[in-house]
Amino acid sequence: PPPTPAERAAIRANAGLQRALLAIELGLRSEGVREWQYEIALHTPGGMSERELLAAAEWACERAVWDRCINTSSRTRDAIDMAQRFPTPLRELVVRRAREIGLDPAYVYGLIRQESRFVSDARSHVGASGLMQVMPATARWTARKIGLNGFEPSQITDPEVNVQIGTAYLKLALDDFEGSMAMAAAAYNAGPGRPRQWRQGPELEAAVWIENIPFDETRDYVKRVLSNTTVYAAILTGQPQRLSSRLGRIGPRLATARAPDTDLP
Repeated sequence: PPPTPAERAAIRANAGLQRALLAIELGLRSEGVREWQYEIALHTPGGMSERELLAAAEWACERAVWDRCINTSSRTRDAIDMAQRFPTPLRELVVRRAREIGLDPAYVYGLIRQESRFVSDARSHVGASGLMQVMPATARWTARKIGLNGFEPSQITDPEVNVQIGTAYLKLALDDFEGSMAMAAAAYNAGPGRPRQWRQGPELEAAVWIENIPFDETRDYVKRVLSNTTVYAAILTGQPQRLSSRLGRIGPRLATARAPDTDLP
């Protein structure tokens, strides 16, 4: 059951969580995240109870602090709220854009959740930015490819621009890898050259191919993106879903297939 009014009131009176949300709203994200994490996990022995975690996650969701919502709700083991763990912010934008270019919206959501936890101004240590964590050079290349005139790197944290460029690149990668979600996700994380090398050899079930990705980060990334995608498909369609339906088989490119897009960064 959802948090009761009393549980909500108790959490919203918590001074540590109040400070955390205020810091994040003021642009002091790292300070706010540390304050939030201390309050839910360390302030009391063993951390907050599951009911308290759900109430805190609900508050973060209401304030659109999506990473705290997801991470806090994901700490529960018995009382599970899937809407908190897999929120769908910017739903109209993501679904519309994905469908315009022939992508599964659940795949886009699965990737965004893994890349940024829906933090629009997220920036990685290597310089990737925005919801879909696009590198500056990749953003410029993709903008030219899709005819997005007047694109400036400063626009990459704008959610609409970021989703437009990120989904365009993801669709180009998916097409280049003949519709394989696993290989396209690997290309998004590690660049397209590596999955082109990794597909050489015997034809394998995609689940086996994924387990043999030699980079720990990319292997975990592909698993999580495809797992997220399956959950989001269930949420968006209201129908049961199977991860196996998104896997297929992976092997060398067929001789009859089109040549790989060597310009794809």
